[in-house]
Amino acid sequence: MINKSLIFRLGVAASLALGLGRVNAQDIHFSQFDISPLTVNPAFTGMFNGQVRACGIYRNQWSSVTVPYVTYGASVDLPIFWSPSGYLAGGLQLFDDKAGDGNLTNFTGMVSLAYHLTTGSARDNDQSSDLAVGIQGGYASKSIDLSKLYFGDEFVNGSFVQGTTTEYMEGLGHQVSYYLVNAGISFSHSFSRNFSFTLGAGANNLNQPADAIEKKQNSEIGLDMRYTGQLGFDLNVGDRLSLRPAVLYQYQASATEMIAGNEFHYVLGPNTEPEFKSFTTAVFLGGWYRTGDAIMITGGFEVKGIRVGVAYDYNMSALNAASNGNGGFEIAVKYLAPWPSIYAGSRSIPCIRF
Repeated sequence: MINKSLIFRLGVAASLALGLGRVNAQDIHFSQFDISPLTVNPAFTGMFNGQVRACGIYRNQWSSVTVPYVTYGASVDLPIFWSPSGYLAGGLQLFDDKAGDGNLTNFTGMVSLAYHLTTGSARDNDQSSDLAVGIQGGYASKSIDLSKLYFGDEFVNGSFVQGTTTEYMEGLGHQVSYYLVNAGISFSHSFSRNFSFTLGAGANNLNQPADAIEKKQNSEIGLDMRYTGQLGFDLNVGDRLSLRPAVLYQYQASATEMIAGNEFHYVLGPNTEPEFKSFTTAVFLGGWYRTGDAIMITGGFEVKGIRVGVAYDYNMSALNAASNGNGGFEIAVKYLAPWPSIYAGSRSIPCIRF
C-alpha cells in the first residue's frame, strides 16, 4: 500500500506535469525584492549611491512538501555614461530556478539599460529627483526530466507501475528556449534629508514568447505579460533610526501578488548622513505580508557597503496543513562600491529603498 505522504507527493508532481503545456507559466519572485532590483523593474538599473552594485540571492521553498523549489539569482549594474542632465546605466542579471520532482529548470539571462534624468543633489538644499526609463532583453531556457514525473495511468489496480505512460509523454518535449523583452519607469524624489520615496511601474514579457514544453501545435501558449507596481519610502525618525515601508504589486495572467510591510533600519556606525548610510555599520529587521500566501520576516546587517539579509516565509495558504507552515527561506548579499571622496554627496539617488 502506498502511504499518504507518497500519494501527496505524487499528486503535486502530477499537477505540475499536467500543467506544463496547458497552464500559463509564472515568473520567479523573491521576498527580499530590494536585493534583486533588476527582477522587479528595469528602470532600477543603476539606481543606487555608488560606482557598482553586485547582488546575489538564494531561495529554497516547499522542502516540507516535495522536492524543494530552489532559485539562484545574481546581478551587477553600474552607471556607464554621464551627461549634464543625467546618466545611462547598464546591468546584467542571471537566475536559475529548479522546481519540484520533475526538476523543471528555468535559466534566464537579461541585459538592462536605463537612462536617469536627475535634478539637484545631496548638496542642493537636500532635494533631488530621479526619473528613469529602463529596458531589458534576454534569453531563457526551460527543461524538464520526464523520467522523474508520475502520471495517472501508472497506477494499475491500486499499484504503481512506473513507465506505463506513453501518449502523454510523446506529446512532451524536454526543453524550450525563447527571448524576453521587459520595460519599466520609475520616479524618485527627496523632499529633505529625512524623507524620500520611489514610485515605479513595469511590464515584463512584452513579446509574450511561446514557452510551452508540450510539442503539440495547438499548445503553443505564450508567456503572459507581467505588470508590476512599486512604492517605497525612506523616513528618518531619529539620528540613527529610519523606517523603510514598501509595497510591491504584480499581476500575471490570473495570478496576483502584493507584498507590503516595513523595514526598521538602525545605524550603528559613526556616520549617519543619508547619502552614506549604505557604507556604515547598521542592522535591520522587517515584517511583511504577501496577501493570501505568507507572513515574512527579514533581517540582517550592513557594513562597508555590504548588506547581508535573510528571510523566512511562514505559509498561510491552502498548503499550510501539508507544509506545516514552512514556506520559503532566502539568503541574499548586496555589495556597493562607493564613489571616490571627490564625488561624495554630489551624485546621490533620492531614495535607496529598492
